[in-house]
Amino acid sequence: MSEANVTRGEVARGAALVAFSRAGALIEAVAQPLFIWLYGLETYGLYVVLWGAINLAENIVDLSLTAALQRIVPQEDEEVAHGAVKAALLVTVVPAAAVALAVSLAAPWVAGFVSAAPSDRLWLVQAVRLFAWALPLWTFVEVATSAARARRAFGPEIRLRIFWEQIARIVFACGFFALGAGQLGLVLAHLGSLTLTAALCVPLLARFYDVRRLLGARIGRRHFLLLLVTGLALLPANVSRRLLVDAPALVINLLIPGARGATAAGLFEIARKIATLPLSVRQAFQYVMAPLTAHQARSGRDDIGPLYHFASRVSTALVVPLAGLLAFAGRDILSIYRPEAMAALPLLVILVTARAAEAIVGPATPIVEMTGHRILPLVNSLVGAAVWGLLSLLLVPRYGAEGMAVAVGVATLAIAYAATIELRISDGLTPFDHKLFQGLGAALVGLALMYGAVHLLGGPARFTALLLLWAAASWCALRVGLTRSDRAALGGFARFVRLA
Repeated sequence: MSEANVTRGEVARGAALVAFSRAGALIEAVAQPLFIWLYGLETYGLYVVLWGAINLAENIVDLSLTAALQRIVPQEDEEVAHGAVKAALLVTVVPAAAVALAVSLAAPWVAGFVSAAPSDRLWLVQAVRLFAWALPLWTFVEVATSAARARRAFGPEIRLRIFWEQIARIVFACGFFALGAGQLGLVLAHLGSLTLTAALCVPLLARFYDVRRLLGARIGRRHFLLLLVTGLALLPANVSRRLLVDAPALVINLLIPGARGATAAGLFEIARKIATLPLSVRQAFQYVMAPLTAHQARSGRDDIGPLYHFASRVSTALVVPLAGLLAFAGRDILSIYRPEAMAALPLLVILVTARAAEAIVGPATPIVEMTGHRILPLVNSLVGAAVWGLLSLLLVPRYGAEGMAVAVGVATLAIAYAATIELRISDGLTPFDHKLFQGLGAALVGLALMYGAVHLLGGPARFTALLLLWAAASWCALRVGLTRSDRAALGGFARFVRLA
């Protein structure tokens, strides 16, 4: 591992690669209407409830060792790094398989907690019995890809998460539908894609770690405890953030009885998937800043500030115009779904607005985690979870999925801005400067023009105008919101779009 300081160019290249890998969210947004057309909104709603439960369980079972690897591997020698990866795999995958076996055996009891129409009960039990085995598969994928990411290797996820996992899921879903698998088709398709992805993670590990050394690595007591303590310290924060992604559809389903609960969960997931597009930009910087911050912290925290400013400026310039596009073009986007999906429009507007406000503070959360502030992520997670839980109980029974969108949006902002305040107090770091506000101002002017286009135009002309205004607003925000060195760090992209 090189001891050279991390540069803004490396952050930009890593973020671009991870953003491309996170473009799986874009494929999911395209696949989503296909799944709903093939299997129906209610069946899709039940599927996302089950997948949300799997994701939530995985984030508990993995004990946040995926995040711990980001901190430990860059700072230790090869023997310790291999031992850490081996320990993470053993400690997470084996318990995940045990949980899957227990849930599979208790499938009739577990399925009784899911709100569904009486006619769906029979296939739902089968779905729970089968889908439980997604847990060990997904746990292995998460640990393996995080181990590669800890090597500062962000590109390999592109092939796994886009061309194999997402594309394979579409192929499997269409294939099982054609074979007459019925409502179980989506579950079987997801299991098939995860099995393929898990198999491909084996050569991924072999690329960045010596397999013989990995299998024979000695797991020292001191380093094992360091891995475990680091993961457990990050666990509440990671679980709370995943609560806002995986639990909302599940909670909606639990709080709204019968088929209405399945439909409401499906509507929320439609809005959440589309709103994930601006989140992907911010997540790209979060994924990159975590291991790079851990590496940079070895040479001194003073060098983290410029990277933080750079990531925040780019995040603001890209996310705010994109969020505006999705909000103002929401009706056009939802028109490709079944007609009943149009009810997701208010949810979409709420969620993308929260994402835009969150993007302004940049990757504050991973910086707090990777610079040794072990208590602060816990505080933030408890605040976010408490806000989300309280608002969910108050709003969902009365307002349904729209109430959940408000609860998720407010809780997301609470976590992000709490981390921002903590960085300001503990390290004197802040994302705000005159360049960020200049970029934000240009983005807001673009949003105002989009608002006017929505009220003056209609049909294809409206959507075309919104696309053009989004592109112009993004370019202007990057041009006025980045310094000359920031633009140079964007490399070929800056030259291609004439930012440099």
